[in-house]
Amino acid sequence: MAEPVKYHYGEFPPKRIDWEKLIPLLGPANAELARYDGALSAVHNPSVLLAPLTTQEAVLSSKIEGTQATMGEVLEYEAQQGEISDLSPERKADIYEVLNYRKAIWHATDLLQKLPLCERVIREAHKVLLHGVRGHNKAPGEYRKIPNWIGINGTAIDKARFVPISPERLSDGMKEWEKYIHKQEPDKLVQLAILHAELEALHPFLDGNGRIGRMFVPLFLHKMGLIQSPMFYISAFFEANREEYYERLLAVSRDRSWTQWCAFFLTALTVQAKENQQKTSAIIKLYENKKKQIHDTFRSLYATHALDLMFESPIFKTSDLTKGAAISEPTAKRIISELRKARIIKVLREGKGRRSAIYVFGELLNIAEGKPIF
Repeated sequence: MAEPVKYHYGEFPPKRIDWEKLIPLLGPANAELARYDGALSAVHNPSVLLAPLTTQEAVLSSKIEGTQATMGEVLEYEAQQGEISDLSPERKADIYEVLNYRKAIWHATDLLQKLPLCERVIREAHKVLLHGVRGHNKAPGEYRKIPNWIGINGTAIDKARFVPISPERLSDGMKEWEKYIHKQEPDKLVQLAILHAELEALHPFLDGNGRIGRMFVPLFLHKMGLIQSPMFYISAFFEANREEYYERLLAVSRDRSWTQWCAFFLTALTVQAKENQQKTSAIIKLYENKKKQIHDTFRSLYATHALDLMFESPIFKTSDLTKGAAISEPTAKRIISELRKARIIKVLREGKGRRSAIYVFGELLNIAEGKPIF
């Protein structure tokens, strides 16, 4: 069996990048990112209208690490709010991890309003990511003090696929990584590619490293002023090309293949920026169409509030309409009835006994998923 690939001591930041190979990829990546940012700037409330895309990113980033929960399951579980669930304990654990991912990126976003992008932000995000879920006993928010390695579960270190930086050199490695965030480099996207690969190679935590590394991508793009808000969804490309993703990262330490990794990352940015732009534009169009339909059809002052709720939580219960707004339960039931008659929503789960009916705004979730699922 081949020797484990070991961390690239003394090779970060890379001493040489073959810019001739990257320049043809930089134009399309920057252009698609700018187009996506233009679409993003047209969204009056991204945290509401694009909430399903944020959830989808959390689902896919977690899926790369082995979770099986779908976006529909996550949103339906959220809508149940403690009601009895038929899901297995394993699937519930997957859902909690996805929900924590979403909380972690918003916590980091809040911190970035007063802090630079730094180690502290990453550690705070990690603390939220692992709170109360699998891995909660693996020092959330703290760098590891023991060796770790990547391989099949139960594999000894000498049979591992990759061995990250040693714990006694980890602190210095993270300081160098943070310093590089603020270095003036020829291109920010290549800089981001290098930072993402390095964070994965350092593997600073006992658990959750992959998710933190992917979460770093939108945080960097936002903090550097490349996108309006930290809503960039890159995990779909990495999930669809999972083996190549891992191999390209591994080759950085094994072969010092920084240029090849950067090329792969730029392709991921280009593909996902285009897809993100298309989905964002489709969501804006859907919102405007439904707003007009509701305005023309319904005679309720609260219909627009219901629409906003449906975009933020496309799987919901009647009682969700009455929270945080002066909507009575009879009014909420009437709005739900009218929405069903107009075929804007449909029943996902009928109410029974103490269990409330659950409704789904399928058109929005179909856009987020990129395929018809409802």
